[in-house]
Amino acid sequence: MSILVFIEQRDGQVRSVCREALGEATRLATALGGPVVGVCAAASDPGLAALGEAGADKVLLAAHAAFAGYDAAGYTRAVVAAVEAVKPAAVLFSASSMGRDLAPRVAARLGAGLATDCVSLAVEGGRLIAARPVYAGKALQKVAFPRTPALASLRPKVFAPVSPAGRSAAVEPLVLDHDVAASRAKVVRVAAAGGGKVDLTEAEVIVSGGRGMKGPEHFALLEDLAAALGATVGASRAVVDAGWRPHAEQVGQTGKTVSPKLYVAVGISGAIQHLAGMTSSRCIVAVNKDPEAPIFKVADYGIVGDLFEVVPAFTQAVRKLGA
Repeated sequence: MSILVFIEQRDGQVRSVCREALGEATRLATALGGPVVGVCAAASDPGLAALGEAGADKVLLAAHAAFAGYDAAGYTRAVVAAVEAVKPAAVLFSASSMGRDLAPRVAARLGAGLATDCVSLAVEGGRLIAARPVYAGKALQKVAFPRTPALASLRPKVFAPVSPAGRSAAVEPLVLDHDVAASRAKVVRVAAAGGGKVDLTEAEVIVSGGRGMKGPEHFALLEDLAAALGATVGASRAVVDAGWRPHAEQVGQTGKTVSPKLYVAVGISGAIQHLAGMTSSRCIVAVNKDPEAPIFKVADYGIVGDLFEVVPAFTQAVRKLGA
């Protein structure tokens, strides 16, 4: 049975999170014995043939001028049309901002079950089983699907991509009748933030600060450390609520869920809402003056000390290693 993967594109570029979903689909396809098919809604082909090297056997392209930006109704119709054409056992999305909006729409149209923000997938007895965090990350819930297709969105940076060399995917048109005028909502304008920073959900290394930073001016220390590590700066909810950092940098239950290779938490006590957004990080380093701070319970390495002394020394040590 085949597996369908939604291929997310932005500004004519395929996003890296799709390669993670394709990689997991490739591993599942080994157990299910079917091909991996992608579906992409775009104004034109964003280089879909190259996704063969990420595991796709075929990609269906729903091309429409309105799909240059995210069109919720149109993208939903495209994925539903692909499901009707392919008859997949499962449909995978990335749990990105776009995927979080699109997957429930598709599930509602299909009358199918959806497991969101999954951290592992498996095939048991010929059917898909998903695991997803619940209770702010304190437990994992295993989810089965009573019917096909099974829909799942995958937490970014958790699933590894694959790289089958020398492959290219066949790109086929997906005929879609989309009336833009019939859409109940449309994107009028996208106000993008300043460039130059990797989105938190795609960052390999993140340095986050909490209330222990004592003020927005002290985040310069974290900016220096992030520059040395090649990292992206994040923040706790308390910091964002205080107006010290923009909401786009918030990590946690009401912010972004991240899974970098390295997460450095500086001056963050470790409230459960924050832990829910970063405990799937592969390595966690915590810096806090309170030895009883909850963050140390999830940290792989902990430094008890004054961050205003520790962080500059940390930055200097990293720069020496990189010299």
